[in-house]
Amino acid sequence: MCAVIGLFPQDRRALPELASLRRMADALRHRGPDGEGFHVEPGLGLGHRRLAIVDLAGGHQPMLSADGQAVLSFNGEIFNHAALRRELEARGHVFRSRSDTEVILQAWRQWGVGCLDHFNGQFAFALWDAALGRLLLARDRLGEKPLHYARLPDGSVAFASEIAGLLALPAVSRRLDPAALADFLALGYVPDPGCIHAAIRKLEPAHFLLLEHGFSGLPAPQRYWRAPTRVAEAPADAMEQLGERLSEAVQLRLMSDVPLGCFLSGGVDSGGIAALAAQLGPALESFSIGLAGSADERPAAAALAAALGGSHHAAAVTPDPLRDAREVAAIFGEPFGDSSATPTLAVSRLARGRVTVALSGDGGDEVFGGYRRHRWHQMTDAVRRHIPARLRHRILGALARAYPKMDRAPQWLRAKHTLTELSLDSALGYYTMVCRMDAARRHALLSPALRATLEGHDPAARFTRLMAECDPDEPLLQAQYADLHTYLPGDILTKVDRASMAASLEVRPPLLDHTLVAWGMALPAALKLRGTTGKAILRDALAPLLPPELLTRPKQGFAAPMGAALRARMPEMRARLRGPALMDSGLLSEAGLMRLIAEHESGHFDHGTALWQLLVLEGFLANQGSRASLAEAA
Repeated sequence: MCAVIGLFPQDRRALPELASLRRMADALRHRGPDGEGFHVEPGLGLGHRRLAIVDLAGGHQPMLSADGQAVLSFNGEIFNHAALRRELEARGHVFRSRSDTEVILQAWRQWGVGCLDHFNGQFAFALWDAALGRLLLARDRLGEKPLHYARLPDGSVAFASEIAGLLALPAVSRRLDPAALADFLALGYVPDPGCIHAAIRKLEPAHFLLLEHGFSGLPAPQRYWRAPTRVAEAPADAMEQLGERLSEAVQLRLMSDVPLGCFLSGGVDSGGIAALAAQLGPALESFSIGLAGSADERPAAAALAAALGGSHHAAAVTPDPLRDAREVAAIFGEPFGDSSATPTLAVSRLARGRVTVALSGDGGDEVFGGYRRHRWHQMTDAVRRHIPARLRHRILGALARAYPKMDRAPQWLRAKHTLTELSLDSALGYYTMVCRMDAARRHALLSPALRATLEGHDPAARFTRLMAECDPDEPLLQAQYADLHTYLPGDILTKVDRASMAASLEVRPPLLDHTLVAWGMALPAALKLRGTTGKAILRDALAPLLPPELLTRPKQGFAAPMGAALRARMPEMRARLRGPALMDSGLLSEAGLMRLIAEHESGHFDHGTALWQLLVLEGFLANQGSRASLAEAA
């Protein structure tokens, strides 16, 4: 992987400062430790940090076209670049290197913006065509690689792979976005296209931005690909087709001129990827992490690695929420509440000691219906259809409000969430399952001044809009579609990119091959859900390659349990949360915060998730210093 940076002045004659580009590149050195490059001309400045993966000698960037009219800074991989090269050569294009970077330049010359339809890969890039006077900023379909941009006070546009690259410019405002803060507290991440800094935007997955000099305002990004919103008829040989598609996706992602390995847990997804890779060539080196004092999948991963014949490397991680919150805040550049970021960083560092590229199993749950909430949403939606909306809202809603919240009770006694979800319409019911902090809790935590700026903002509205784009008779597809536009790019792929790039490791998830995603999501629910089992067709397709016990093991996840860990560190946690970073920011109500801490300390409530998010927020604010406060946010 690499880092893309750039400056695009409003005036075609303006010459960007090389010193500014260097500062941006220095902030992203971890993404590209193998070298850097810059290109400056009137009206454009491009920079690049390189992690060399393909064509080590000939892939230097920014890369100029042969005639010098086009220049490209590119982060990622175009996995079908060899096939595209052959097609473009047949059309008369001449190549000077083996790199996929040059394929992008030639594809732009052949198809213009339509080149994006031809790429199978994970990418974010900036391509300037002097002959046309256009700058193209583009991001891959699923959001595997990031791209951020900001309009500067002088009218120019700055862009970079990570927020840190933009904040290296003093002109980029650090004013906080209140809506992004509310979204973070609700979801645990800031969903695209938002950013914790109001001046910065994220280019959404499957979108591009086309800029020309002299613009008075930024044009709206345009979408070039959309996931299925309707279910297709199931092919008679669906399982056979899936096996072929999986093999092709893995085969494409084995291309590399540097050592390549794989992440390996005790689950179906990463195990299936490792097994398919072993079928296609020598078994890969594999890497796994176990959480001390929690579910440990290292024995299952080691057993599968031994069966496949590859060398395996494992390590244990001891979670320390106070330490980890500060590290996560520093790496991600904005508040990020998924506690599995810490073990993801650990396994990335472990792998980087031996390889430069690692395959992962990310995406299987989103594409094939693997989350428990998917099965639950399918069932509750069936119940909704048999109860009139008025009765659900009135009777079940009243029962949900009256039922006590019993965090510490046995699972079968915790009916409040079930009653709440059934009382709501489908999209809001699904939102309650993915929401980490409900509106009442957020309201109690936020300061009155900040609450006043949030009038009319509802994090749930995004889910209502997305699920309305899908067939209303397909609740599973609606849930998957919402995940594909929120949780997948905002949480999973952000976590994997930032954690792996902090270790200078490239991660490739074959299950997010966009052709496989489109095919898999359109499958009928009956092929994905079988009773209480999700990913049914994926399990069936991988059954010949994996041990039976791995196929039936319950999903354990990678996140560390926070409730007990924080309860054991109450004095330190209280001191951290009541310190100047949070209290002086004016973002929170001290009374609401102290109530949350006291309830958790009592043992009658488990606010571990909310407190972890506040610790990450505190770490973010501490990193920002006095430059991020309520005065700036309001």
